[in-house]
This record gives sequence, structure tokens and C-alpha cells, in this order.
Amino acid sequence: MGTTGVHTVLWRKGEVTDQDFPLDDISEHLQEEDSLVWVDILEPDHGILQKLADELSLDPHAVEDVIEDASRPKATMHAHHTFVSVYATRLDHPGPGPMAPDQVLASRLQLTKISAFVLPRGIVTVRDNDVFDMKEVVRRWEDNGDLLRLGGGALLHGLLDVIVDGHFDTVQQLDDAIESLEDGLFAENEQTRKTQQRTFRIRKELVELRRVVLPMREVVSAVLRHRTELHKEGNELDGWFSDLYDHAIRAAEWSESLRDMLTSIFETSLSLQDARLNTVMKKLTAWAAIIAIPTAVTGWFGQNVPYPGFNQPSGVIASTVIILGIAVSLFVVFKRKEWI
Repeated sequence: MGTTGVHTVLWRKGEVTDQDFPLDDISEHLQEEDSLVWVDILEPDHGILQKLADELSLDPHAVEDVIEDASRPKATMHAHHTFVSVYATRLDHPGPGPMAPDQVLASRLQLTKISAFVLPRGIVTVRDNDVFDMKEVVRRWEDNGDLLRLGGGALLHGLLDVIVDGHFDTVQQLDDAIESLEDGLFAENEQTRKTQQRTFRIRKELVELRRVVLPMREVVSAVLRHRTELHKEGNELDGWFSDLYDHAIRAAEWSESLRDMLTSIFETSLSLQDARLNTVMKKLTAWAAIIAIPTAVTGWFGQNVPYPGFNQPSGVIASTVIILGIAVSLFVVFKRKEWI
């Protein structure tokens, strides 16, 4: 399969009979009995979309949604087709070397917008980049080849199933990252700045992920609700789409729980910073008190009046003993209170 341009596949009775045929032949193949057509378009220009829209009578508003960059995941029903717009996700891992300053807080989440025009005997998929590989979708279709006789609904299920599985993988990776943050919170050599940077980055990635994961429930629900009316598959795919809907709900709920965990980690980090600051202040206070003892005792030497032991060796000895005695006593007291 190529990584750019247009790729077409024709099935007959579940077997691939033709590939990479011209777009002009799509309408003819869609009218044939026992045929199933898939058209995949990568980074299309407006001319290709318009040509395809004219040939398949695609809704112009749906075509505009394909071109729009920030459209929300959705499923809409039109007169001749169903339009589905979703996002596949992938979380990149940084390389082994040090990251540049501008990469420390940069989001690792990569999104691929996938638009699909679902027809009774085919599906047209449009991707805005090649980050999402359709090979896994094709493999899923081949593993469930007996469902291909049910038409475009089976192709849509395989596509959405792979995308939802990708959501699960991304959520799992963020969950692992959050667990590593939890482990590092109480480490002795914990670096506050790095922890804050990682927390901020994961929080940004989680917000971006939730924007595309949460609406998947509505997308699958809409497809499930109107599937029989639009694709005429009977009830055979109901269980498949119901299971897909459960997976979409689980992914959404998991992302919600991660948001709560991240909020808890952030608050715990702030509390630990306060606790560490209090510990430092107690140590400084303890040492200041110890240092104040010799300062106070030796300050007597600066007075203009005689004192016991003035100009006598016994005075120096007495003052030294007093300094050491009080300082050691304070050190023992502060040590027992864990101030030092």
C-alpha cells in the first residue's frame, strides 16, 4: 500500500479482485452485486475531493468538514451516505538524547484526522497525514472477512475499532507516565522543576486527548442508532457495534480518571514543596539557635565592665565550657525533634 495519494480496493464476495483502479470506476463498482469498494485518500487537494463528491453525490457540507482543520468528532446522516469524522491518536516517545528547551513542554500527542464517507457498498476514507497507518485496519478487515458481505457498515466498524484501540493505547501510555510521576514525588533526589514540567506536559496531552476521545461515545452511538436504516445489515452487526460502544465508554472514563489523578499529583506536589520548605526552615532555625550561643557568650568580652574571670584563664575556660555545653545540648534536642 502506498503512503501517499489515492489507494483503491475492490472486494467481491469477500475476496480482493482489483486494486488501485481509477476514481472514475468507483460508481460502476458500487452498483455491482456482491461488490465492496474502499477508497483511501491521503492529504487530498480540493480538486480530488470535488471530483469524488461529484461522482458519489457527497454532501457539500461533509466535504467542507473534511477540509476543516479543527472539526469536532461527529457522525452525521445524509441522503446517500453517512459521514464520520474522528481522530486517531499516537503518543511519541522522546529519543535517548537530551531534549531541547523548546521540546521539554511540547506535547508528544499526534493526531490524525480521519474522515469517512460510508456507502451501502463501500467506504471512502480521507486522512490528513500518514501518522495513522491503514495497514492495521486492513488486517482487521481480513481477520473478520466473513463480515465484509454486510457492506460498508462492516468496513466502518473495523476502522472505528482500530481507532478506539489506539485511544486505549494512548491512555495506557499516559497512565504509565502518571504512575512514574507518582513514584518520583517521594524520591529523595526528586527535582521539583522537572516534575512540574512533566506534569504540565502530561496535563496538556491529556486535555488534547480528551477532546477527541470523549466525543467517540456520541459517534459510535449515532452509528449504532442509525446503522440498520442506513446500511441494511439487519441485526448481525449489532453486537459488534455494541461492543465497540462499550470500548469507547471505557476509554472516555479512563481518561476522566487520569485527569483526577493528575490533579491529585499536582496538589500533592505543592504540599510536598511546602513540607520540604518547612523542613529547611526548621534546620536553619536550629542551626541559627546553636550559632547564637557562642555569639551571646563571647559578646561578654566586648563589655567595658569587668566580669567574673576577667583577665583570668579561668574566664576563658568557663566561657568555652558554657558555649560547648549549651551548643551540644541544643544540638541533641534538635536532633531528637528531627530538626537537624
